[in-house]
Amino acid sequence: MQCFKFIKVMMILFNLLIFLCGAALLAVGIWVSVDGPSFLKIFGPQSSNAMQFVNVGYFLIAAGAVVFILGFLGCYGAHSENKCALMMFFVILLIIFIAEIAAAVVALVFTTMAEQFLTLLVVPAIKEDYGNQTEFTSVWNSTMEELKCCGFNNYTDFNNSRYLEKNHFFPPYCCFNSNSGVFEDPCTEEKAKQLQVQGCFKQLLHDIRTNAVTAGGVAAGIAALELAAMIVSMYLYCHLE
Repeated sequence: MQCFKFIKVMMILFNLLIFLCGAALLAVGIWVSVDGPSFLKIFGPQSSNAMQFVNVGYFLIAAGAVVFILGFLGCYGAHSENKCALMMFFVILLIIFIAEIAAAVVALVFTTMAEQFLTLLVVPAIKEDYGNQTEFTSVWNSTMEELKCCGFNNYTDFNNSRYLEKNHFFPPYCCFNSNSGVFEDPCTEEKAKQLQVQGCFKQLLHDIRTNAVTAGGVAAGIAALELAAMIVSMYLYCHLE
């Protein structure tokens, strides 16, 4: 009986924390969606680039709503000893857990296929929109500057592009000299070919693999918490009259 009470209290406290985190995410998401300019003033120009790449406001609202509902169901189900709420909590957490495993398997098995698929989508967009659409150009400039990469595959992505036709040179990021640590400008095809700056997709994969231990540890920790929460919710469900 004492064990049941202890697990019940821990379940309530744990899900209360999740509930508050979900509420915070929802609040920030609504703030970004309704009043983006003030958000940019506080968090600076880098947040502007992130907001251009994905709609951060809607993403935070969606994530916050899921976390909010999950925390509410776990907290309410444990406190009121409601079997229906506990079962819903378990099912939602199980769906999230399965989705995470599926995403990990897809990332490991279909990396090459994903690269080929993204190449068909991204490279034509670079040729058409880079240098013409402000937001698209800004996102790619930030990405290439941060990762010290060039295009999606390499400098050849800019061949026959509108940017090359207009400027007659490749973007300076395609001529990054790793020895001197500077971008050589003007960036001619000869320089780009000689320096052989990696494409952003390969550079991103390299960074992920470099930090694979840390990322794997975080993922394993999250998975362990999810499993523990599911086990506890089922324990309470089975011991309720």
